[in-house]
Order: sequence, then C-alpha cells, then structure tokens
Amino acid sequence: MKKQPKLDANGKRAFSIRDCLAYAAGDFGCNMSFALKGTMAIFWTQFMRMDSLLYAALLIVVQIWDAINDPLIGSIIDNDKKHTYKRGKFLSYIWFGSLGLLVAGALCFIPFVQNAQPLIKAIVFVAGYILWDAFYTIANVPYGSLLSLISNNPADRASLSAWRSIGSMIGNMVPMVLLPMLIYDENNNILGQRVFVIALIMGVAGFIAFQFMIRNTTVRVDENVSVSEQQEKFNVLKAMRNFIKNRPAVGATLAAMGMFIGMQAASTAVTVMFQSYFKNVAVSGIVTMFAMIPIVAFTPLARKLVVKYGKKELSVLGAVCSVVACAIMLLAPITPDGKGIAIYIVCQLINSLGTGIYSTVSWSMMGDAIDYNEWKFGVREEGTVYSLHSFFRKLAQGIGPSMALVIMVALGYSEINAGNQLFSVALNMRYLVAALYLFAALMQVIGLGVVYNLNKKTLAQMNEELAARHAAVEVAADEQASV
Repeated sequence: MKKQPKLDANGKRAFSIRDCLAYAAGDFGCNMSFALKGTMAIFWTQFMRMDSLLYAALLIVVQIWDAINDPLIGSIIDNDKKHTYKRGKFLSYIWFGSLGLLVAGALCFIPFVQNAQPLIKAIVFVAGYILWDAFYTIANVPYGSLLSLISNNPADRASLSAWRSIGSMIGNMVPMVLLPMLIYDENNNILGQRVFVIALIMGVAGFIAFQFMIRNTTVRVDENVSVSEQQEKFNVLKAMRNFIKNRPAVGATLAAMGMFIGMQAASTAVTVMFQSYFKNVAVSGIVTMFAMIPIVAFTPLARKLVVKYGKKELSVLGAVCSVVACAIMLLAPITPDGKGIAIYIVCQLINSLGTGIYSTVSWSMMGDAIDYNEWKFGVREEGTVYSLHSFFRKLAQGIGPSMALVIMVALGYSEINAGNQLFSVALNMRYLVAALYLFAALMQVIGLGVVYNLNKKTLAQMNEELAARHAAVEVAADEQASV
C-alpha cells in the first residue's frame, strides 16, 4: 500500500524536504541557462571579434529591455485571476518558460556569423538575447515569487532560501568548474563552436530540473489572496510606488544590485586575469570551486542561525567580512605565480563566506519584503515586488559587465589580443578585480545594514499582525457564507 503523505491543517501536503529539493531544482534549472551569461563578453569580443565598446553598448540596450521585461511579466502574473490552471498560475508560467529555455540559451552563442559584418553580428546578438530573456523571465519571475507561496512560516522560508542557494550554487559551480576546461584551448583562447553545443546540452538539463520542481511543489498560500472585501483593481504604477516605499525590498535590492554590478563586472576581468596574468584560464574554475566551500559549509546551518540571530543581523555580519577580505585582496602582494593564486584563493574564501551568508537568505528576505508590502499597504503583489527586484538586479547585471569592459579598454584591454594581453594590462586586471569585489561588499553593507529594516524583532511583529488579519478575513468570509 502506498504511504499517504502527512497533511497540514489546511489539507495540503505538509512542508518537508521534498519542497526544499524541488525549489533547489528550480534554481538549478534557471542557472543552467544563466550560468553561461558570464561567458558572453569573452565569446563576443574575443571569438566573434566584436568591438568591446560596441558590445558594452549593446549589452546595456538589451539589459534595459531585460529589466523592463521583468515588471511587465510580473504585472501580467499578478493581474492573471484565472482559476483554470491545473497546477496554479505560477507553476504553469514556469512550465511554459522552461520549454522555451530548452534552446533559447544557445541563441546567445551562435558562432556561424563570426566573419559577418559588424551590423549582422549586432543583430544576431540582440535578437538572440531578447528571445532568451523572454523565456528566462517567464520562468524566473514566477519561480522567485513562489517562495512566499510555498509556506508562510519564517523558518520554512529560510530553508527554501537556503536550498535555493544550494540549487543556484550547484547550477553555477558545475559550469564554472567545467567550462574553463572545455571551452578554452591550450593558448587560453575561447572555442566558440563548443560553447554553442554546451549551451544546448545545458538547456536540456535545465528543462529536466524544472519538470522535477513543477511536479514536486505544493502551493500552500492563496495565489490570489484578498486581504479585504473591497480589494482595489490592480494598478501597476501604484505597485511600483509601493515598492519604492517598501524599505526591505529597496534595501535587499540595493544589496543585490551592488553585488551584481561588482561581481558580474569582475567576472569578465577575472577571465582576462587568469588568461594573461596567471597564464592558466583552465584553473579559474577550480579556484571558483574552492571559493564556494564556505557557502556549502554555511548552508546546512542557515535555518538554525536565522531562527536564533535573524536574517538581517547575519547578512550584515557577512557583508562586513566581505569588505575586510576584498580590502586585503586589493592591498596584498598577489604575484603572477602559485603563491599569488594561493593568496587570491584565501581572500576569495573569506569573501565567499560573507557574500554566501547573504545569498543563502536573500530570497527569504524578499519573501519577507512581499509580506511587508501587504503589512504596510494592504495588498499582496508577489509578482510585481519580485519582478521589480529582478528589474534592478538585471539592470545591474548589464551595467556591471558593460562598465567593466569600458574600464578594461581604458586600462589597455584589446579583444584582438584575446588571451594574450600585455603584462601591464594583465596587472591592471588584477587590481580591477579586487576593486570591483570591494565595491560589491560595500554596497551590501549599505543595503542590508542601513536601508533594510526587518530585523528579528520587527519581523516577528509583522508576522503576528498578518496572521491576525488573515484570521479575521477568514472569520468574516465564513460569517458571510453562513448568511
């Protein structure tokens, strides 16, 4: 006889490790598509020989569209009140997006126009990116919103956020470790055709992960919850104004923007640093894997530590650790040899621990920010709050690499030299990498320590008041139904 699942008070399957594994698989699926994004600058400037400044300008254009696209999709989801979806609207949108991502990631790495005119290359890049972004947004925005709907228990949300970080970490770590070994030749030059094939393989892996997530996720919070009998008609402009007044959402977004501007910008410079300063781009993936160790160690402890100390408190402590590590990275004598790589790894280990603490609970903090929106303004806008957060994150993801390329060109970088830059340029990359990581850490301190205002005490108060409101609404609904 098949064992029956344990049910909660509302008759839904009780929250368990199954939900955590499913949610982790969702971020793994997202990252199977997203992880290759860090390779785009090298692919298009070194293999496709697109002018670095032209690529930087085009990246800003597509990222602006990318950022605008998120709140548009989010508002569509929030305004979708159909009740005919078999698995609910959020999971249905994810399923459709995952279908497109089967091949969409590879559209950003089409190698067959390497010798075409610059205009043709620009069109291929923009068209491929827009198509990939459309499907990625359709899958990713509702996926992020799901965290606040799978459970309203703070400890469960901390677990989901931690497991999302595990899914993200694995989805990033596997490509980060393997790609440098697979897509560069013995002269540290990128192999464009191979990137295209790998992108197709990763699309299939991502689709499988999404299907596992969809089949094992239970939504326990009403997707179309009404917090009053006379709920106002959805207004996207008002939702945006509410977002700006939502201090937790703004604080978490500032921290995420700083992290992405710094780290995404650094990713391009890091590749050039390993190509031309350390003269071994293949080892960069292994170095990245070592940097992930503190996150792996912290993740199992996240739930207990959050319950004991609070998300904001832990995240601020981690951000301060990152500032110290990145300052050392900037000032320490990192030489172009094994000793220099060892010092770099130690600094990255400490930086990774600091950043990892925030990244482990960051999505749970956004789930709390969604609740804060309801607490302060009386409406739940999961899709809009998350998508506006994603809007600024994606804007940062475009600003970062574009800004880095402009600075790199100013410091002597030339796409024509590919993996063999002048030593003076390589040395500049070594300092630029540290400076960009330091910027990311400082922005996290500001966003989490100064702006984000949901400390442990305030969070408990908010959850208690929201629970009382929901109970009152249910009582009123029962009384109305009995009349």
